[in-house]
Amino acid sequence: MTRAASLRERAEIAIRGGIITGEIQPGQIYSAPALAKQLGVSATPVREAMIDLANDGLVEAVPNRGFRVVELLERDLDEITELRLFVEVPAVAAVAGKRDALTKETTDRLYGLADEMKGHANAANLPDFIEADRQFHAELIGLFGNRKVAELVERLRNATRRYGLRRLDRETLVQSAEAHYRILDAVVEGDQDRVRELMEEHVRSNRGILAGRPDDLPTEAN
Repeated sequence: MTRAASLRERAEIAIRGGIITGEIQPGQIYSAPALAKQLGVSATPVREAMIDLANDGLVEAVPNRGFRVVELLERDLDEITELRLFVEVPAVAAVAGKRDALTKETTDRLYGLADEMKGHANAANLPDFIEADRQFHAELIGLFGNRKVAELVERLRNATRRYGLRRLDRETLVQSAEAHYRILDAVVEGDQDRVRELMEEHVRSNRGILAGRPDDLPTEAN
């Protein structure tokens, strides 16, 4: 990765984190130079990162002024959840049957990301938890082998990353992290029905979190 790409990625992760924690709020306009000063980088990688986030539907450009976070409505969340249930759940279930894709290196990497999530959850580190979560799901759906499906799922997941997550406490984060182990265990075991059940539960519980109902999260007994 070049230095320019590294700065762009660093800026994108930092901006996503700011949106998640509420430091960057919906409706307000933020200029690239102001955000760059806050992040300690030049305006160019910040501007490029904001363009990437705009492509994900996370922010929108305001001509000659900067960018603002797009605010989601409850209906938007319902429609995104419905799409994820239609697309992401069966795709991840299908991964459970792809023995050639589930190499030791791949599964070690996924378990490592689950460990990262658990560590960030225990530390109540929401931005880093979300980034590890993003990488986990991107790599998992990538094993399905359909680039368009992977891109669609990541866009759908990214679209909700600005809504309600700052309300999550340590206990809720830990429960969410543990759910990823159960999903991955079922994938590795090749149990497609169990993966489908766990993924549907996971997607629906995320909708509960976004609606301010983290009690909808599944417990270990489920």
